[in-house]
This record gives sequence, structure tokens and C-alpha cells, in this order.
Amino acid sequence: MKQPVWIIVVLAIMTTGCASKEKIPFYRQVIRIIDPNRAHKLSEDSEDARLELLEEELDEQAMRIADPLEPLNRLTFQVNDGLYFWVLKPVTQAYKGIVPGPVRVCAGNFFDNLGAPIRFANCLLQGKGDSAGVELRRFTVNTTVGILGFGDPAQDKYGLEPVDEDLGQTLGVWGVGDGFYLVLPILGPSTLRDTVGFVGDQFANPIRYVEPAEVSLSLSAGKYTNNATFHTGEYEGLKSDALDPYVAVRNIYIQYRDSKIKE
Repeated sequence: MKQPVWIIVVLAIMTTGCASKEKIPFYRQVIRIIDPNRAHKLSEDSEDARLELLEEELDEQAMRIADPLEPLNRLTFQVNDGLYFWVLKPVTQAYKGIVPGPVRVCAGNFFDNLGAPIRFANCLLQGKGDSAGVELRRFTVNTTVGILGFGDPAQDKYGLEPVDEDLGQTLGVWGVGDGFYLVLPILGPSTLRDTVGFVGDQFANPIRYVEPAEVSLSLSAGKYTNNATFHTGEYEGLKSDALDPYVAVRNIYIQYRDSKIKE
């Protein structure tokens, strides 16, 4: 599922129980996704060297993607950037200050569990029968033993690792190319293929069918705000370290999506 621009890409899925677990630093997750064989070097690198390594990996493996709408995309990027600093960040900080960490983790588990139908369907569409079985078992265990998904005993007690599949990835597995790069208002980085996939996934999203519409929108906003509390500072770090934040976000997004399709 797509996330807002301030989250950039979901590089780690929250699959904890109602207790905090160590989060891997953003830059280390990027390198681990792009080139796992060299990820161990980060533990020995200095704070400055890590940025150099990140840029090196992005340069070496940068993918070419059509960006015919770059002027419009850059404008949308700037608008999203303003929304982040003027709206989402203050709201996220206030929410984080009010809601305890364990409660936020449980909320994240709950929303993640609601996305099970989307992940299950895409596992089947990609011919990943084992992953579909894992997702079905995770949903069953977490909905029952985990009390409507607020806990994650499927992983914590039974070792069922989370699955991350969406229609954009499915289309990629089927051979559909990226198309061209897009920056969507509020939602952030995407491609033509992933945008089509995102729209398709919404038909399997339970939150979409909640009535009235205001409640559905509130739940979606709550989901993104809650998730954002676990990624505070990542966007600022990327923006301050990049010569061109727009290009940095574009490259990381494309690299990440390509790695997910190849899994």
C-alpha cells in the first residue's frame, strides 16, 4: 500500500505485539534493500561514511525511469513538503506525545491486520501459494488470539513472518513496466503502474466500505498518522543529506519497488 510522501517508502513493516521493538535506522534499511551483501559494512562506518555509502549504492544501481511530468511532479513535491512541515509533522508530534508507544504499536497492528485481504489476494495473483497461506494463517491467529489484530502473536509466538504484497507489485511480476514517475498529492512518490495498482487495491480495503464516508476518511487519516509516528525524522534526514531531495526520493522509491517485485 502506498504511504504519504513523508514516509517515503515503507522500509519496515510493524509486526510487533503490544510492546516496542528496535527499529533499524532508515539509511541502513535502504542499503539492506538495495544490496544486502554490503549492508554489514554500515555497522563499521562512521556517521559521515554512511551517507557516502548510500549515495554510492544509489549511483551504482540507479534505474532509469521516464519522468516527462517532472515540472509538475516537482511542484507537487513542494506542496507535499509544505503539508508535511505545516500539517503532518505537528499533528504527528502531538499524537505521539499523547498516545503511549505500546498503544500506537497495537493500533499499527490493527490496521496492518485489516490489510490482510489485499495482501492475500495479491499473493494468489502472483502465484505465491505459500505466502498466501502464511497471510491467511496470520490473519486468523491475529484476529482471534491477537484480539482483532491488536496483537501479533502470529509472529511473536508462531514465527509467521509478515507478507508485503500489493497490486502494483503484482502488475510488475506480470511484466508491466513502471510507465512513468508520478508524485501524487498527499500520497507522494508513485509510478503509473503503482497508481493503477493502488486504485485497484482499494476495492479490497475494508476501511473503504465503512459508513459514513467521514468515518472511513478518519480511519485512513488515523492509520497514516499512527504509522508516521514510527518514522519521525526520516524525511528530514533524507532531505538535509540530499543535494536534490526530489531526485533522492525518486531513486529510493524506484529502487525499493524494484526490489519488492524481484522478491
